[in-house]
This record gives sequence, structure tokens and C-alpha cells, in this order.
Amino acid sequence: MGSGASPASSSPPPSWGRRAALTAGLVLLYYAFSIGITFYNKWIMKSFGFPLFMTLLHLLVIFALSGAARAVRGRCCPAAPAPRRPRAPLLPWPGYLRRVAPAALSTALDVGLSNWSFLYITISLYTMTKSSAVLFILFFSLVFKLEEPRAALVLVVLLVAGGLFLFTFRATQFEAEGFLLVLGASFLGGVRWTLTQMLLQKEELGLQNPIDTMFHLQPVMFLGLFPLFAAFEGLPLSSSEKLFRFHEAGVLLGLLGKLALGGVLAFGLGFSEFLLVSRTSSLALSISGIFKEVCTLLLATQLLGDRLSPLNWLGFVVCLLGISLHVALKALGTKGGPRGTKPHKEPGSGSDLDLLLLHHQEEGEAESSPQR
Repeated sequence: MGSGASPASSSPPPSWGRRAALTAGLVLLYYAFSIGITFYNKWIMKSFGFPLFMTLLHLLVIFALSGAARAVRGRCCPAAPAPRRPRAPLLPWPGYLRRVAPAALSTALDVGLSNWSFLYITISLYTMTKSSAVLFILFFSLVFKLEEPRAALVLVVLLVAGGLFLFTFRATQFEAEGFLLVLGASFLGGVRWTLTQMLLQKEELGLQNPIDTMFHLQPVMFLGLFPLFAAFEGLPLSSSEKLFRFHEAGVLLGLLGKLALGGVLAFGLGFSEFLLVSRTSSLALSISGIFKEVCTLLLATQLLGDRLSPLNWLGFVVCLLGISLHVALKALGTKGGPRGTKPHKEPGSGSDLDLLLLHHQEEGEAESSPQR
């Protein structure tokens, strides 16, 4: 009798090699979705010049996938008495419109403008300009008192802004219209991730899981982006032979399949971020995001022929130094208590959104994605 041991106590802890392999696999999964959706957006815009309609379709796909994931999660939970079985949260309308709608609207405009910019600019310029979202995130985090003011943050701002200036200075492939669209998306990204962080920190809403967050954000995102689509793309799309005036059903179905693929990538990006943060830490996601930018620029120069001068590369390095400093400050602030960033109640969980640091989706979401 005394020799019996429970399976939980007898099982050895995972080895270092196993943990390293798990982390590497999660990082590669995150890279596949994040880099994939960036190149997907540029690729699809070459043959389908309606980015706002594409974004609306992505939102529908993400809503359907997140709803299905919530249903599967409810059925696959461990056997438990019905009263104790976890339920997927569903917010009432008053609280939904008051608390979720602002984050959803800013997310919709961020994703819509980001996708729109791919009509005009290269992936390298998009990636670099989207990194300026850190500046706006810092600004709104200070405004909403999510982050304590520190002298080191001035250095972060100078490095990121200086790097962006060097990257765009006398760039051979600079497009002002696309640059302004991405810069506007970066500003909205600052609003978006600040409001999202505040939303996920409200435990009474029950939206700590990103699948629940995506499920609740998509309807308002769709309704918020639809007027912009109707104003700029409604009439041209209605007379286009690529969709409503199609001649071959097979071609139409193929196009819709290609467009829906972006929604799957956006959903996968949000879910892979959640897995990486929950299984490792938010710091791992932030550091992975820095190297992801390097991989994106290298792939853009090798595969798409983006041209970067030594001055552009210098600007990119300076910007990465600023972002790396921000990541380090966030990490030290979390360990150091009240100084720096105000810690979350459950560090390392799905609600610990240091997606604020380096989330470029659209993702995506294109980052339509959400997110995160």
C-alpha cells in the first residue's frame, strides 16, 4: 500500500531539451503565421485590389472559427459536474457596446488601413513603419496610466523615431500614400492595444482567453469597417468582374478560397501568440517578434526584390535597438515591482498581453487579426 505513488507525483518534470524543443516549435509556428500573413496580404493585393472587402471577409472567417473553437472547448473540457463546467463568456449588450466596441473599432481601422497600404508599399517599408506603433503604444499607455513615466522611455522614442527616419530617408521604393496609411494604422494600433490590454485586465468580463476576445471583437469590427468599404470600394467592387459580375463559377470559388485563407492565417496568428505566451512567457513573444522583423526584411529582399540601402539597414538596426530596450524595460519592470510597467495579476497567462510591444498583423489581423 505504502509503495503506491500517484501518476502525477511519479512523472518526472520535462527535461531542458524537451522544453527547448517545445519553445522552438511554438516560435516557428508563430513565425509561420505572422510572416505568412504579411506576404499573403502583399501577394493577394497584386491580383485583388479591394483590401477593405478582403478584411471584411477575414473578419467573418475569424468569427466563425472562434465560435467553433468556443463550442469545441465547451464539449472537450474534462468531465465535471454541470454547475462547475466552464462556460464561454457572452457579454450583455450594454457592457458589450460600452467596453468592447471602442477596442473593436480601433482594431478594425488598424487592420483595414494596414491591408490597404499593401496596394502601394513594399513589405520592408510596411514592416519598418508598423514598428512605430511602439511609440503610440507608449503614449497611450502613459495617458491611461498603464505604464509609469521613466527617463529611459525617452531613449526608446528617440531610437524608434530616429530609426524610422533613417529607413525612409531617400528610400528608393518610398510611397507617400502607403506610408501615411501605415502610419495611421500604427497610431490606431496604439489605441487598439492599449484598449485591448484594459479590456483583458477586467477579469469580470471573462475575456482573458484570446479566442473569446476574437469572438466578441469581430461583429463590431465588421460593422465599423463596413461604411469605409461602402464609401471607397462598394461601387467599384459591384461592377468588377472579379466578384459580382463573374463569368466562371470556378474562378469565383477559387478567389473566395484565396481570400478566406487570410482569415485562417489571422486566426492562426492570434492562437499561436496565445500558445507561445501561455506555454513560455510574454517576454519570449516579444523577443521572438524582434527576430521576426529581421526574418521578414531578409525574405522581402530575397524573394520580392525589395531594395534597401546601407542607410536603410542602419535605420532598421537603430529601430530594433529601441524596441529591444522597450522589451528589456518591460521585463525589468515586471520583476521590479511598482516601477515601470504596472504588472498584470497573472503574469505569463493569456491576459499578460505584451502583444502591445510587437504585434504587426495583420497581423494581420490581418492581425485582422486580432489578437491577439
